[in-house]
Formats: sequence, C-alpha cells, structure tokens
Amino acid sequence: MSGSEVEPIVVTGATDGIGKAYAKELAKKGVNVVLISRSEDKLLEVADEIEKESKVQTKIIVADFSKGLELYDSIKTQLKDLEVGTLVNNVGMSYSFPNYLLELPDREELFMKMININVTSMTMMTSIVMPGMVERRRGAIINLSSAAGMTPTPFLTVYSACKAYVSFFTQCVDAEYNSKGIICQCVMPYFVATKMAKIRKPTLFAPSPNTYAKAALGSVGVAKITHGYWAHSLQGTVTGLIPDVVMNKIMMGILLSARKSNLKKLQRKKE
Repeated sequence: MSGSEVEPIVVTGATDGIGKAYAKELAKKGVNVVLISRSEDKLLEVADEIEKESKVQTKIIVADFSKGLELYDSIKTQLKDLEVGTLVNNVGMSYSFPNYLLELPDREELFMKMININVTSMTMMTSIVMPGMVERRRGAIINLSSAAGMTPTPFLTVYSACKAYVSFFTQCVDAEYNSKGIICQCVMPYFVATKMAKIRKPTLFAPSPNTYAKAALGSVGVAKITHGYWAHSLQGTVTGLIPDVVMNKIMMGILLSARKSNLKKLQRKKE
C-alpha cells in the first residue's frame, strides 16, 4: 500500500469480533485497510479475506498492545506515509469472569495489561493518526467503549474504569477538534456475540459482530455517543429509567452469580 492511495482506514484489534467486522464493512465501501493486531497469522488470514471479498488493498501491522509505549515508534513509522481517513480504536481486553479486585490472579500484571490495551492504545493511536487529519481538516475517529463504561460496574472494576476513560477521552477530543473537521464517536455496546463476551450464537440483544458493525457505522457523523444498534439503544433507554440504587443491586446480583458459576467451573476442572 503506497502513500498515494486515498485515506485508508486503520483498525486495531482487527482479527476478531467487532474490529474485524468494522474492517470488513468499511472495506466494502472500497477503502483500503490497515489491520493492526498481535497475531501475524490471523492478520494475514483476515487481510486475504478482505482483499478477496472487497477487492481493496490491505496492510498489516503486528503489535501487541499489552506491552506499553515501546511499540508505538514502530507503528508510527509504518503509518507515516499514509493519509489515514478513519481510525477505529477497537482493541480491548476484559476480565475472564467477574471477580473482586483483589482476587484477580496476577492482578498487578493484569491491571497494566488492561490499561495498556484499553486506554494507552486508544490514546497513543489517536496521537499518531490525528495530526494528519487536522492538517487535512477531515477524518473520523471511532472509539469502542462499552455499556460498562456508562456507570460503575463492580466486579469488572478495571475494565469499567478503562471504558469510562474511553468515553470521556472521546468527548473531550471531539470538543477540542470538531471545529477542525474531525468526527469523534464513542460507541458503547452491550453484549455482542464475540469471543471476549463468550457468546457463541447471536441473539436479538447480542447480535453478530457483522450485524453490530453495520448498524454502528450508520451512526457515524450522526451520533457522537451511541450504543450502535437499536436493541442496545432500547436496553440503554430501559436501564436509564431504573433508579441507580436499584440498577446497582441488580448488576451486583448478576455479576456475583456469574462469578460463583465460573468459580465452580474452575473447581470442577481442578478435580
């Protein structure tokens, strides 16, 4: 992919789930795609799939976002000749199951991985890509948050806090740069049928990644903060009608039950 090509898109966490779906949907519009993820084999597989389906060019960048700041010089070098039109900050990491903060295995290492993947990646990728957008006075930055970032979500504490950062960061950048032609959107899904959510079969309220991405892309330039999908918007509306005290108790019960179930599964494996 040469620098002469027109405004490709960049997607992080592009080999699975929502990130892959965003990349495929945007490629259908005839735009070249830069895919960033940690597995070279998966990147090559997705790149080949996109090129065959959409007849566009792809570029892959291997990057393990859990590692922190040392990987961004390489990413910057590999993107420097490209006039990126859209950045999708999708890469994310959650808990393996809901749990108390101090009961998470290897918790301090886990905390840093989650912050690097959910927070540092989005901040640094925006810093790398947005200067060119500002210079051209056009561009879109789509940041994937979560419904867990809307209100404090105990037992997913670090994940919830990271996703709240995504929301506030996006809104602040939008306030600063909207007048310079930059669209900044925060997408806050509920459950989507992905590996991270541990949902195999799509349902009405847990759509497939492709269904979700297609719906969410329709809101770019229309909604600055969105659930991205009509059933999730309905969930958000209903949840908003429930008093916070009641909603917190409901969520605590659901997540504690999930924790108990997962601990039983782990115990059975040990036995």
